[in-house]
Amino acid sequence: MANTNSNKKLVPEAMDSLDRFKYEVASEVGVNLKNGYNGDISAKDAGKIGGNMVRKLIQQAENQMIGR
Repeated sequence: MANTNSNKKLVPEAMDSLDRFKYEVASEVGVNLKNGYNGDISAKDAGKIGGNMVRKLIQQAENQMIGR
């Protein structure tokens, strides 16, 4: 079966930082992630992590825009 993942990493060097950020946010929202595969967490918990990551990234971008 061919790999159909078309997601391209614009800044591959950022992946480690985003991964650490994911674990930080998961801890803050009370979701226990383990190293490696986490496909067994619920969609609700995954959504909490992703949603809070996006919220924090937008907040950081807005704060940088205000500081200019």
